Amino acid sequence: MSIFFNEPIYLLAEKIKKSEVKSVELIKATLEKINLKDKEISSFISVFKEQAISAAEKIDSLSFEEKKEKKLCGIPIAIKDNICYKEGPTTCASKMLENFIPPYNATVVDALVSEGAIIIGKTNLDEFAMGSTTETSYFGVTKNPNHPEYVSGGSSGGSAACVAAGFVPASLGSDTGGSIRQPSSFCGVYGLKPTYGRVSRYGLVAFASSLDQIGPIANNVKDLGLLLSIISVPDKKDSTNARKQFENNENIYNCNLSSLTIGIPKEYFSDGISDDVKNSVEAVISFLKQMGCKIKEISLPYLNYAIATYYIICTAEASSNLARYDGVKYGYRSSNTKSLIDMYKSTRSEGFGAEVKRRIMLGTYVLSSGYYDAYYLKAARVRTLITQDFENAFTNCDAIISPVSSSTAFKIGEKSNDPLGMYLTDLYTVSANLAGIPAITVPCGKNHQNLPIGVQFMAPKWREDILLKIGFAIQEKYYRK
Repeated sequence: MSIFFNEPIYLLAEKIKKSEVKSVELIKATLEKINLKDKEISSFISVFKEQAISAAEKIDSLSFEEKKEKKLCGIPIAIKDNICYKEGPTTCASKMLENFIPPYNATVVDALVSEGAIIIGKTNLDEFAMGSTTETSYFGVTKNPNHPEYVSGGSSGGSAACVAAGFVPASLGSDTGGSIRQPSSFCGVYGLKPTYGRVSRYGLVAFASSLDQIGPIANNVKDLGLLLSIISVPDKKDSTNARKQFENNENIYNCNLSSLTIGIPKEYFSDGISDDVKNSVEAVISFLKQMGCKIKEISLPYLNYAIATYYIICTAEASSNLARYDGVKYGYRSSNTKSLIDMYKSTRSEGFGAEVKRRIMLGTYVLSSGYYDAYYLKAARVRTLITQDFENAFTNCDAIISPVSSSTAFKIGEKSNDPLGMYLTDLYTVSANLAGIPAITVPCGKNHQNLPIGVQFMAPKWREDILLKIGFAIQEKYYRK
């Protein structure tokens, strides 16, 4: 069976419901394609062959009446390997959790499975989601399907790459400072970071708890909306969950943008953006004008402090969250020890990679006595100012446009020895996480090397509908022209 995931999920699910396509055939073909092609890309850490085929057989055995209630009936979905799934390992791409199998599913996994989705495998990521290229993974680098010498982005590089490669129609990633949007842009697919609190974090291995948010990656905008409506189920197990489930209304996808005002932050369009990216984003702005949007220049004065604020807050929270990996409770334990303290040191030294250690050290420093007020507390205050910047901006516009990254994907290894340069690649994405607002990446072109370029839109809290509306219009009227 030849599989092409170039149609919306709901159409493929309809074929399975009507038995025009058997789920088992689809899953077997998906597994075969992954087995043949993923060696070149390394988007998956684990593939659940037996479990997936068994789940597909159960789907095929259901009556039409039972199938028709399932929005994802028999559809293969991949999930990032920091989201718990009790049928296989959850490694966070780290030696520390190489053999860890969680005893429970994340809320988002249960939500997908209840709608008939089949979890095909767990995707590669930067270790504990700390990185922008998926180069810090203990299991190796994920390559860009468009050009294998280039990075796929990160930290959800595997989740973006497996969709771009056509292995699955959609996947889940997590976004702490751009980890869904940036790899989606680099790989040429669609990615959505929901409003903080929209999607339960129960079962997501924590990196920075006040910033992390699970979201979908897909081949088209409608699939983003469908998946968001499914995974945003209210959840009492997550104290930060707002219990505001997204309603995926068909009226969102009407390409009527004439009532919208789009803000252009002058701080985002200064020097440092490559000509390819700048020209592509400006072309999208021209398209929006043609569609009847009002374009308005705005200012977000505290954005200049976003990177510093983000890396103080995220490393502080990472330092706290990763303290649990000590060789005592679960995960890797060093065997070359003579005392309890020695075991702690050796376990963490051997179990964590260089980037994770770097961020733990930075976070411990900014939380330490004598530096807490100077760094962490000040960053928390600036975060409030950045949030207020966006709140003020959204009184004058419905959405904000910006690049996703200052450049397209770069070569593997190009920035490996330049941590500061790597951190600066998150310049355009971290502010949405600091403010807790939703943001979307939409493909808008390619450069001369055929590497994809994405454009980012941000909207007020709980207004993912605006982002999907804009994204769908670009997809249908601009990118596919």
